[in-house]
Amino acid sequence: MQELRKRKVLASKVLGVGMNKIVFDSSKLPEIKEAITKQDIRDLFSAGIISIKEVRGKKKIIKRTTKRGPGKIKRKVNNRKRDYMILVRKLRRHVKELKLQGKINQNVFEDLRKKIRAKTFKNKAHLKEHLKEYEGVKEK
Repeated sequence: MQELRKRKVLASKVLGVGMNKIVFDSSKLPEIKEAITKQDIRDLFSAGIISIKEVRGKKKIIKRTTKRGPGKIKRKVNNRKRDYMILVRKLRRHVKELKLQGKINQNVFEDLRKKIRAKTFKNKAHLKEHLKEYEGVKEK
C-alpha cells in the first residue's frame, strides 16, 4: 500500500489535482507499481489506468468572469454629487446676477440661497417660476 501512496502523490503532482481526486484501476495495480517516472504516470493516465474523479457540486458550473465583491461595486455617488454641483452653481450664478441687476433685494437673495442649498429647485426654470411669487421681481 505504501508504494501506491507514493504513486498517488506523484500522479497528483504530474496531473495537477489533489490526491483524493486520483483513482487507480484496481485490475492494473502491477503496472502502476512499476511506474517510477513522471512520464510513466502520464502514459498510464493517457491509457486510462489512472483517472481523475469528476468535479462535483457548484464548482461544476462555469465560474463568473467578473468579481462582485464589496470593493468592485461601483455606486453612482459621484455622479449625483457632480449633478448637484452643476445645478447649484448654475442657480447661484443666476441669483447673483439678479441681485447685481437690482431685481431682488438682500433678503430675497439670502432666502433663495438657502433654498438652493436645500435642493428646493430641480432646475433653473423651476427657480424662475418660484421668483414670480416674490413681489417686485422682474424676470426677463
